[in-house]
Amino acid sequence: MFCSCVKPKVHPCEKDYDCAKVIWDYMSMGHALKKADLILGLGNQDLRTAEHAAELYLSGMGDKLMFSGKVGAWTHGMWDKPEAEVFKDVAVKMGVPEEKIILEKEATNTGENIRLSYELLREMEEIPRVLIIVQAPFMERRSYATFMKQWPLDHMDIPETHVVFSSPNIPLPHYTDENIDDFQETVAKLLITLKKIKEYPAKNFQIPQTIPCRVRKAYDYLKNFEQYNKYIR
Repeated sequence: MFCSCVKPKVHPCEKDYDCAKVIWDYMSMGHALKKADLILGLGNQDLRTAEHAAELYLSGMGDKLMFSGKVGAWTHGMWDKPEAEVFKDVAVKMGVPEEKIILEKEATNTGENIRLSYELLREMEEIPRVLIIVQAPFMERRSYATFMKQWPLDHMDIPETHVVFSSPNIPLPHYTDENIDDFQETVAKLLITLKKIKEYPAKNFQIPQTIPCRVRKAYDYLKNFEQYNKYIR
């Protein structure tokens, strides 16, 4: 639990931090990037996701850039327009040509990000052979598991898509120092994300993921504290 002598929103006790880092590191897929037909940024509350997607495009890693998202549980009330448009504005400000950006503006969760993006790309006859998906660091693995379940991979008339995942390379301490979320909120989101990784395969939302014992133990420790468990109660 938190030490009484420090401010919990900024300086977690060592065990809390170590357990959170175990889960944080597990969420990274560690994919090696390759040149893609499309870079797809999934909408969320962290504009650094949009910046990372734009940086990949500007470095020549993708031919086009796409953003998906209307509003989600963690962006409700944040902006007066869809997540995809907010992310587009970030990318354009960074120098991405507006005509190179595709928007999907109806998705309200990760499954819809994947399905609706696919449907729009199919209508446009632009299903990518190689796709980079960009998400927040703690959402990489869940997004991968969702993609592998929700993106059609067996249509005989459509080439199979090779996908890799990427996120801003931000260590846990810097993420919580700089982001709109403090340590407590970040850990709360880590726990609900891991809970969904465990439970969503049974609901047919995601493919199963192996969860190492050390990650399960870290989750079991952190879930006992009120400051972290507000989304999993």
